[in-house]
Amino acid sequence: MGFSESVWSRAREAKAHIVLPESTDPRMQKAAVTALREGLVRAVSFIGDPGPIEQASKEEGIDISGITIIDHRKASNFQESIDKYYSLREHKGITREQAEEKLEDPLYYAAMMLRRGEFDGMVAGAVNSTADLLRASFTVVGVREGIKTASSCFIMIHPNREWGHEGHMLFADCATVPFPDAHQLAEIAIASAQTGRTLLGLEPRIAMLSYSTKGSACHNLIDKVVQATEIVRSRCPDLIVDGELQVDAAIVESVAAQKCPDSPLKGRANIFIFPDLQAGNIAYKFVQRLGCASAYGPVLQGFKKPVNDLSRGCTAEDIVNVIAITAAQSAV
Repeated sequence: MGFSESVWSRAREAKAHIVLPESTDPRMQKAAVTALREGLVRAVSFIGDPGPIEQASKEEGIDISGITIIDHRKASNFQESIDKYYSLREHKGITREQAEEKLEDPLYYAAMMLRRGEFDGMVAGAVNSTADLLRASFTVVGVREGIKTASSCFIMIHPNREWGHEGHMLFADCATVPFPDAHQLAEIAIASAQTGRTLLGLEPRIAMLSYSTKGSACHNLIDKVVQATEIVRSRCPDLIVDGELQVDAAIVESVAAQKCPDSPLKGRANIFIFPDLQAGNIAYKFVQRLGCASAYGPVLQGFKKPVNDLSRGCTAEDIVNVIAITAAQSAV
């Protein structure tokens, strides 16, 4: 079973209710209809004025009769939602008028309802920028207990099944945190382990990557990776994790046997934590383009409730797959 088929199966089992706040976009509407028809979700909700939403569907010939439209500005909990957002951001100097302005945005209202448990997950980014989505998610949805850093990962599927977990690997962080410190790097690893279990069904084997293997070089950049590895071990002693490791020592058993014979990974890592965003982003694109791997993501992780981002150039098919990923994440 391929990655998409596996995620679709997990999504069907989760029976999630997903909110799509960019509800006038025809791509979102087509994806919502497909997700419902395929049984990837239990329900889908749109947020906004029903008039423009229904007009957009009529112009595109999309039957959205099975989707709930929430006119948030007329909702009975709209004022309560404003009050809640104001209480969350009052310490940052926001006024009540500014809070109301934020909640008039479907993205922020959807995030608030996600926080309240009205929905199981949210997908956006076809219209809003990544920065807008992350800002709403950080300030409203919040991060999981024990986690201060929300991050992202890419699911990499390589045609050679000897790599990672039968060709399945997870790279992080490749899109969100530019310069993680040791504590952030550790939290990225911990969140990635959960994502790997949820979406790939693998037992995490985490490599904390560097340009050094077990002291072959000395630099404060390496010290950060070593410290992050120790933090992961302290917080999650059940995880199989090692670092600092060069990539070859993390994925080639013969190299691991020579460079780090005592490593618990034994050259069979399936989750790769990069020391910074530049390294992670460069690596996933190299593996995708030169290694002929498929790349799925970025998948966001670390939030209290599943939230995922889209490219503004995405297709309806892309959105369906992200809805499925979000639904699968909601089962945790």
